[in-house]
Amino acid sequence: MAAPSRRSRGHIETRPNGRFRVKVYAGEDPLTGKQRYLTKTTGTYREAEVELTTLLGQVDGNRHPRSSVTVSQVVAQWLEVVELADTTRQRYEGLMRLYIEPALGSHIAAKLDAELLERLYSRMRRCNRLCTKKARDHVCRSLSASTVRQTHFVLRAALDRAVRWNYLGVNVAAMAEPPAFEHSDPDPPSAEEIAALLNDAWRDPAWGLFLWLMMVTGCRRGEMCALRWSDVDLTRRVVSVSRSYSQTTAATREKTTKSNQKRRLALDEHTVSLLRDYRTQCDAACAELGVELSQSAFVFSNSPDGSRALLPSTVTQRYRRVALRAGLRSTRLHSLRHYSATELLTAGVDLRTVAGRLGHGSGGGTTLRFYAAWVEAADRGAADAIATLLPTPNPTRRPPRYPYEVVAAELRNQIESGALSPGMPLPTSTKLVALHDVSAGTVNRAIALLKETGLVEASRGRRAQVARPGGTSLERPVSNVDPSASFDLDGSAGRPVLADGHSADASW
Repeated sequence: MAAPSRRSRGHIETRPNGRFRVKVYAGEDPLTGKQRYLTKTTGTYREAEVELTTLLGQVDGNRHPRSSVTVSQVVAQWLEVVELADTTRQRYEGLMRLYIEPALGSHIAAKLDAELLERLYSRMRRCNRLCTKKARDHVCRSLSASTVRQTHFVLRAALDRAVRWNYLGVNVAAMAEPPAFEHSDPDPPSAEEIAALLNDAWRDPAWGLFLWLMMVTGCRRGEMCALRWSDVDLTRRVVSVSRSYSQTTAATREKTTKSNQKRRLALDEHTVSLLRDYRTQCDAACAELGVELSQSAFVFSNSPDGSRALLPSTVTQRYRRVALRAGLRSTRLHSLRHYSATELLTAGVDLRTVAGRLGHGSGGGTTLRFYAAWVEAADRGAADAIATLLPTPNPTRRPPRYPYEVVAAELRNQIESGALSPGMPLPTSTKLVALHDVSAGTVNRAIALLKETGLVEASRGRRAQVARPGGTSLERPVSNVDPSASFDLDGSAGRPVLADGHSADASW
């Protein structure tokens, strides 16, 4: 029985112009399913043979005795050994299931290259379904740059571990360039939106207090869900934040805060009063059921005895519904942290304190980059402050430099001193030419300069005169009008009219 024919790995073609093209098979493109080839054109056949050997070596260069491992296997083995938070692991597994597995899962990891990865990132930015042929009812929705960058991080970290385990010789993901970071432009609710939000939420006192305390302390939603009565010291007006409630598809549990920091936040008198009233209500509800409210009970809970914490996803969904009813621009619960940071910085609280309340550490860089939104009131205050610091300008008039400026300066001095009163004609051009020994064009240019400044009125065919107060003078005298007659202003045509309704002059 004859052996099955095998694909030629490479060959040399003769071009019509007498040159030689080398063509080497480089596998199948996992994104499009098309066959990929490496090509090179040379002038002689001997050069083509050399290039054929070189290109075959490039294709074989990524091969390794253990190079049959797929991208899916590399990522799965990396997830087995890497230490990640529960929510982060769930996020990475979702990226693997939605984007990496459909596009590159069965692809040999050793055959990846930077071009293939960057094309994948570009396709993700165009459509979240990585579509190649659009269906009639399909509308492409682009993924954010953050999602694409997270996908790149998963691939880079997994391939880096594969290099360490001697599966691969090089990490091609390190040479690929993911999308750049997007500029963060937080848009926290305004004071009017916050008022509408709280008015709607306070129909349920527990829910209204949850949102109030979140804005006052700037805590994350998981930290608020994990808050227990043992963390609240109403006497000292302090709340301790040391835990966070984590929710994944597998389980829910308490864990440390996102930054692994414990912080104590001071409370104001009004907030303490609200918490005291709420504690009294919780005690009364437990008394009706014949149970006692434990100090370890959760502050916010759907169970009367506070034995179960609120789920973070439930809080987010409920906030979205309230925000939609209140007409807020942003329906993200996280925007309340933006509001807290922005308002504190606007009120003059130092950056170090604001960063500490939000759990960002002592640096404050994260607070400024992501949470301090542009506040119009603060910007207006900055404008007023810089205006008071700048010296008051005292401009001096530049001395005339050119002949027409000398003529204009002489006429301006006569007008400002009263030698030429409003309505008086200027000296004739002939007189000004003889007086200053200049040309008629220079005189005309000087009068035009005075006209631009509003000191002189001039029109073609009429002698220039000093401008009257108000900036308007009659083109020609009004005739046949009694000087003692009273005038009104015709609002429809803008003409002065006599008291009996007749127009004073048809030229207005």
